[in-house]
Amino acid sequence: MNQKFLTLLFCTGAFLLFAASPSFSQNQTPAVQIGAFESQGDIGSVVPPGFAEYDSATRTYEIASSGQNIWALHDDFHYVWKRVSGDFAISADISFADKGGSEHKKAVLMFRQSLDPDSKYADYAVHGKGLTSLQYRHEKGAVTGEIQLTVSAPKRVRLEKRGNYVYVYIANDGEEFHPSGAAVRVSFDGPFYAGIGVSAHDANRVEKATFSNVVLAPVPDVNVQTQLYSALDVIDVASMDISEVYVAPGRIEAPNWTHDGSAFIVNGEGRIWRVPVAGGKLEVLNTGTAIQNINDHGLSPDGTQLAITDQSAADHHYRIYVLPLGGGTPRPVTEPSSYWHGWSPDGKALSFVGLRNGDYDVYTVPAAGGAETRLTTAKGIDDGPDYSPDGRYIYFSSGRNGSMQIWRMNTDGSNQQQITNDGFQSRFPHVSPDGQWLEFLTYDPNVNGHPVDKDVAIRLMSLKDGSIRVITRLFGGEGSINMPSWSPDSKKLAFVNYAYFPVDAGK
Repeated sequence: MNQKFLTLLFCTGAFLLFAASPSFSQNQTPAVQIGAFESQGDIGSVVPPGFAEYDSATRTYEIASSGQNIWALHDDFHYVWKRVSGDFAISADISFADKGGSEHKKAVLMFRQSLDPDSKYADYAVHGKGLTSLQYRHEKGAVTGEIQLTVSAPKRVRLEKRGNYVYVYIANDGEEFHPSGAAVRVSFDGPFYAGIGVSAHDANRVEKATFSNVVLAPVPDVNVQTQLYSALDVIDVASMDISEVYVAPGRIEAPNWTHDGSAFIVNGEGRIWRVPVAGGKLEVLNTGTAIQNINDHGLSPDGTQLAITDQSAADHHYRIYVLPLGGGTPRPVTEPSSYWHGWSPDGKALSFVGLRNGDYDVYTVPAAGGAETRLTTAKGIDDGPDYSPDGRYIYFSSGRNGSMQIWRMNTDGSNQQQITNDGFQSRFPHVSPDGQWLEFLTYDPNVNGHPVDKDVAIRLMSLKDGSIRVITRLFGGEGSINMPSWSPDSKKLAFVNYAYFPVDAGK
């Protein structure tokens, strides 16, 4: 293959030659238009030099390149690009010439801040075995993130930048573009590069990909109709890789992972739904007359019962109910204006937020029903109480000191201690089943309450040493991780990412 590659490179006048070097500035050709693009060159280390050819008769591009990967802290690939500004979209059909090679070889549609190997970027990548993903690097030199799509190698794809967000649309034969559900915030500063590229995922092998029906065009700068989409995603805590489970228009919220690891429980449109972890359709859960549910729900420690928060009663106040996980008649547990948040590890008590005399405070109540116990009395909102798996603590958020931070107390309400103080507004703490990690959601410092449709981050605190790291940034907030969303083995987290997809994309 390499001999054929070199023959084409040196003998075909349509191909452009680059000096072999890991620096793009040394591999850059004079700006010679190639189809819709301005120029081409190698990013990072590509040996032998990559190349691209455009066939004007068929309007196809063939790109050949080696390169270790487009991933982690730097990229090695051949890139065909045009420098653009504002909102742009690029669409294409993508196929590999050879079915062999690494299953992680990549052909991409890409927006890139610069031609440096560690540049900020966002791309749609199709892998050798059909895996498709939205990859991104939020900042120069940062580690690459990824959202794996639910579909494998769609016929046609569109990568679109609008404002500070990048979206992926897909289509198969006979279809118009429709949202994939994958979207990410990447803020490009001034002009950036839009293009197509290939990496072999093997520094010693050259791979080729064909891009056909390529369209590169600005997105009109007008107000457009948008449609909200919800993407139920799972993130691997160790690798921080994200995979989509379910994508649909509308709003679903607050995934709970069933204890056997087979399904998620979510709410949407007032109902409680079940969706398989492997993907599939939403299945409505029979909750009797309780059909105005919100995102305060969760499973009992033995996995047989479900606590819900519903306002279907005649007075329209929220109450906590318990019913079998398989569905059935809901049993009321609390007084009005109560919002469920946690279940004690022994299954005997529930933690919740109650609005009493104008104050939101943390309470507990027997799961069988009975008298409630007030645990917090400080001025300001106390919210989101959830038990630690060892039954020693209740974690909650509190605004008593001026900003919403994460706190911890003994289960009887004693020894209340603030455990975060990072300047963000922090909400919804949940400890992993193995007791090692605390997940929580953070808003920017100037955000009040816990609204929907905000730029937020999911953070992870080590309960061993107190260190905190961001595991993903998303467009969300209320509904993303309100309730416990850990996998039973503590290795993954479920959350909901939201995006407003313009409905005119691709038309």
